Amino acid sequence: MSIPLLKIELKSNSKIILLFLAIITLYAGIITAMYNPELGAGINELAKSMPQFFAVFGMENPGTTLLDFLNNYLYGFILILIPFIYIILMCYKLVAKHIDKGSMAYLLNTHCSRIQIILTQFIVLVIGLLVLVCYATGLIIFISNLMFKGEMEIIKFLLVNLGLFILEVFLSTLCFMFACLFNELKFSIGLGAGLGMIFFLVQMLSQVSDDIEFLKYFTPLTLFSPENIIKYDIESFMYLGVLLISAVVFFVITMKKFKKRDLSL
Repeated sequence: MSIPLLKIELKSNSKIILLFLAIITLYAGIITAMYNPELGAGINELAKSMPQFFAVFGMENPGTTLLDFLNNYLYGFILILIPFIYIILMCYKLVAKHIDKGSMAYLLNTHCSRIQIILTQFIVLVIGLLVLVCYATGLIIFISNLMFKGEMEIIKFLLVNLGLFILEVFLSTLCFMFACLFNELKFSIGLGAGLGMIFFLVQMLSQVSDDIEFLKYFTPLTLFSPENIIKYDIESFMYLGVLLISAVVFFVITMKKFKKRDLSL
């Protein structure tokens, strides 16, 4: 890892991180503040009257507790999608842009090895993800304690956010791998972004009807199940392990392939 490069990249991308923190503040803050125990039953009735609409976004069972409410309205879609958009943008800025414009070759023409450079870029990506997830966690806990004291199940909520971070690390290693393997943006960014959006689309479709529920087996997003995590379901933690192992595999492939690939000026 290159410490000077790490500092430069973190500083140059700090505005992007702040932008996504602002977006998370908007969505997480408003939705958390909307929780109303008395409103829960009404929302459940509304969900029953329009099951397909709510199911598309994983909100077919809003629940009545604060944690159920957050799981359905934030961790079913919004807080998965926002960090994913950040991942795509950062993969472009940290790797794909340099390769596409030929500046990666100049960056590598230093005392730092290829592994050091690309590892540093990946660490910058993961640090940003960690900041986003930790901020969302802290913000929601703060608002919950401020407005609904005693209703937040802290340990379970922290486990959900750990699961979210593991899922985002999986998505980041997948997108980062494509960014490192291809020269053209339509492949380096298009493949990662395209696959991610397909994952979201397949998950949404699988929740609409029992007839196509089998589609959930074709998206890794299914492996992150907040409702099962808060039940301490062993399988849900095993699925997170699968995501983590897959992320390690993607990362190893990235390191090996990038070390050997040809980079033109």
